Amino acid sequence: MDATKFWDGLYERRSAGTPKVNARLAEIAGPLAPGAALDLGCGGGGDALWLAARGWRVTAVDISGAAVRSLRERGAAITALRVDLAEDFPYGAFDLVSAQYFHTPFELDRAHVLRTAANSVNPGGRLVVVDHGSAAPWSWDQNAQYPAPLEVAAELDLDPVEWPVERAEASERHATGPAGQTATVVDHILVLRRGER
Repeated sequence: MDATKFWDGLYERRSAGTPKVNARLAEIAGPLAPGAALDLGCGGGGDALWLAARGWRVTAVDISGAAVRSLRERGAAITALRVDLAEDFPYGAFDLVSAQYFHTPFELDRAHVLRTAANSVNPGGRLVVVDHGSAAPWSWDQNAQYPAPLEVAAELDLDPVEWPVERAEASERHATGPAGQTATVVDHILVLRRGER
């Protein structure tokens, strides 16, 4: 099965309820003044909808046409695009680029995608990468090894003078899985802020 079919199948099976914002994005972006935001791998659209409701101009992209269609049908003022980030990247300049749990069981040069994302960030803007730090009971790969936030930053190989680390930590939270099961999980949180030119 290819990546598009996998993710389309996943989002076609998801419930039609209102998607929720990722807790870490709400925590990080909540205090920020709204501007232009890019949501990488938007999935069900909870983050994009939350940002738009707070005045952000949101571009949301996903490889899944089903996810993008669902977000468009919600009628929000969001630019929702089907983009395979392994091959393409949306045009624009952004004050916030968010990659929440940007993992896939398929081959993807994730560091290249995130470096490209960094290049689209305006001076003073932020690249926010929140990764799994542990495998939840419902995760597809129970044996996955997740890099620490500073390891992710090193993989991006960005100029540390231009891209100071604003936050890099592992943090626990209580999570609810797609079937309602609960567990304590670890998030790896990396926030890089682009310096003013």
